[in-house]
Amino acid sequence: MKADTADQHWNDQWAEIEDNSKWLRPEADVMRWAAEFAPGSCVLDLGAGVGRHALALAAKGHPVTALDAAPEGLSAIDAAGAEVTTVLGRMDQLPFEDRSFEHLLSWNVIYHGDETVLLNTINEIRRVLKPGGTFLGTMLSKRRLPFEQAKYSGREISRNAWVFDAPGTDKIHPHYFCNAAELLALFSGFETLWLEDREHDKPGSYHWHLKMERLS
Repeated sequence: MKADTADQHWNDQWAEIEDNSKWLRPEADVMRWAAEFAPGSCVLDLGAGVGRHALALAAKGHPVTALDAAPEGLSAIDAAGAEVTTVLGRMDQLPFEDRSFEHLLSWNVIYHGDETVLLNTINEIRRVLKPGGTFLGTMLSKRRLPFEQAKYSGREISRNAWVFDAPGTDKIHPHYFCNAAELLALFSGFETLWLEDREHDKPGSYHWHLKMERLS
């Protein structure tokens, strides 16, 4: 099984997104993080979707690059007419030079794969960030796993990576779940500035929220 296929699901979702979708509203955590940026900081939105964060950050005057593997999302960003550079690409093979960005965002994205995909992605994040640059993102908590198992039959395809029998959702594609110790081990080469495990909009929807600083 290919270990990073969720973009197939999300490409279909972005093609039919409704005007009142939650995926059009920036997260408060992201905007608080962005308030700390120096003026004109270069930002990469990795897994930008339809651009809810890329467009908001560009409106604050930051040069923003939006990368996604789902072309329908990038088309929506282009159609918005904002000054955002869109790039079609995969998260574990970023087409950018070393130390290209002051800040990098990846909200509800990098856990879509097995541990190899995830580690390659984290290495790429570290590579394209400047020393002292920050990463803001989310990961799936192992506290969420029992809730998913109660709803769907599933199987662990490799360590911590699960797929579920849930047609019509992205859960048919690999998702990676971790505890705090595992998460910190994954992010070698980063200093942890903030780490919190909390529910999103549904009971049991636990995600790690994390802010990391790239070490030199």
